[in-house]
Amino acid sequence: MCCVSFSRWKNCCIRGVLSMAMISGFFMMIYLGPIMLIVVVMTIQIKCFQEIIDIGYRVYHSYELPWFRTLSWYFLVCVNYFFYGETLAEYFGALVQREEPLQFLVRYHRFISFAVYLAGFCMFVLSLVKKHYRLQFYMLSPKKTWEGFIGGFFGTLVFGFILAYLLAQFQYFVCPVEYNSETNRFTAECEPSDIFVMHEYTLPFTVQSILRWKTVTIYPYQIHSVALSTFGSLIGPFGGFFASGFKRAFKIKDFADTIPGHGGIMDRFDCQYLMATFTHVYIASFIRGPNPSKVLQQLLVLQPEQQLSIFNAMRDRLRDRGILPPAATEAM
Repeated sequence: MCCVSFSRWKNCCIRGVLSMAMISGFFMMIYLGPIMLIVVVMTIQIKCFQEIIDIGYRVYHSYELPWFRTLSWYFLVCVNYFFYGETLAEYFGALVQREEPLQFLVRYHRFISFAVYLAGFCMFVLSLVKKHYRLQFYMLSPKKTWEGFIGGFFGTLVFGFILAYLLAQFQYFVCPVEYNSETNRFTAECEPSDIFVMHEYTLPFTVQSILRWKTVTIYPYQIHSVALSTFGSLIGPFGGFFASGFKRAFKIKDFADTIPGHGGIMDRFDCQYLMATFTHVYIASFIRGPNPSKVLQQLLVLQPEQQLSIFNAMRDRLRDRGILPPAATEAM
C-alpha cells in the first residue's frame, strides 16, 4: 500500500514539475519573439508527426511496405512547403521583392508545390510492387504496355496541338462564363485574351534548316497545349496505375459496374484527377495574370481611407518609375 502511495506521489511530483517547466518555457518563447514561436510550432509539429509515423511503422512493419518512412517524411515536407511558403511570402513581402530567387519561388509556388508532391506520388506508385521495378507497370495493370505508353505520348502531343488550334477559334471554348444582368442569362462572350490570338513566332535556326520555314503563325495556347499534353500522356497514367494497385490490394476488378463493360465511373476517370489538378496549377502559374477588373472591384469595397492610402502609394510608385509626370503629381 505504501509503495502504491509513494509511486502515485512521485508521479504527481514529476507531472507538476514538468508542467511548471513547460509553462515557464512557453512564456520564455513568447518573450523571445515571433520567430522563436514559429520554430517551436514547427518543432512540435515534426515531433507529433514522428510519433504517429512510429506507431504506423510498428503496426504495419510485417507488411514490408517499401519507403514507408521516407515517403511519410517527404509528404510532410511537401505540405509544409505549400502552407508555410504562402504565409511567409505574405508576411515577408519586402524581403521577397528584394531577392530575385525568392521572387521565382513565390511566383511559381503552387506549381513547385504540386511538382514535389507529384514526385512523391509517383514514387509511391513505383513502390507498390516490391523488387519488380522492370515489370512494375505491367504487374499493376497488365493491359497497359510500353508500346501503348510511347504511342499514346506522341499521339496525344499531335492531337492536343491540332485540337488546341481548332477549339481556339470558338468563343464557347475560350471565354469564361459570366452572368449578364441585362439579358438575365449566363453568357460566354468576350474579347479573346492574347493566348487565343494568332501570333507569329521565329523558329530556331536548326528547325529553319529542316523545315525551310523562318516563322510560324499559331495560337500561343498551342504552345501551352504541348505542356498539358506531355503531362497527360506521361504523368497522367500514374493515376491509373495507382487505381490499379488499389483495386488489386482489395482483390477487385472494377470500382463498380455503373457502365457495362467499363466498370465504375472511377475506372474511367482515375487519371482525370491528376490531370485536372495539374491544369488548374498550370493555368494559375503560367497563364492567368492579374485581372484589372477584379482588382478594381476589390478596391471599391475598401474603406475610403484605405482607398486613399492605396491611391497615394500608387501615385508615388508611378512617379518614381517616371510613368507619371511631376506636373501631374503636383495637380493631385
